[in-house]
Amino acid sequence: MTRTATPAMDLTLRVASLTFDGTPARPLGEGSGDVIEAVHAHALTAVSAIQAGTASRALDMTVEYAKQRVQFGRTIGSFQAIKHRLADMHVQAEIARTTTRAAAAALANGTGDRLELAALAKITCSQALETIAAETIQLHGGIAITWEHDAHLVFKRAHALGELFGTARELRGGAEETVLAAR
Repeated sequence: MTRTATPAMDLTLRVASLTFDGTPARPLGEGSGDVIEAVHAHALTAVSAIQAGTASRALDMTVEYAKQRVQFGRTIGSFQAIKHRLADMHVQAEIARTTTRAAAAALANGTGDRLELAALAKITCSQALETIAAETIQLHGGIAITWEHDAHLVFKRAHALGELFGTARELRGGAEETVLAAR
């Protein structure tokens, strides 16, 4: 087995490609796709949890900044337009957290829809984190794109995790196929 480090946009994530050549192995499960499905569901749910946590952290960071940053003699958090954007970010973070919890509960209970809920959580969390990361950059202004502030790390993590184990678009396509096949 060969492990090759794969560069990622988010330098805090360690990603690697594994190549197997003549590596001793044993099959997982009894030839059914249940084991692979379970592993896939666990991977999607784990990434979703990281995304939901990152979204929550970015929201907290942005709210704190809005309370401190003064413009026109007032904190920017007192402006209605900023409040609305922060409220939208809060809703996105809560939706991400809720779908991740649903996926984790399905895994813990071994329900038949665990893969579907895990894919839904990954889709939802990818979109939520991407939106929150963009808003974090915008609401922090120029400081957000400097090495002195962590906002750029949130942005990079959003894009890196959005690609891991399938993009929202790819997972949505798979869900559509599953629904159409069931009809």
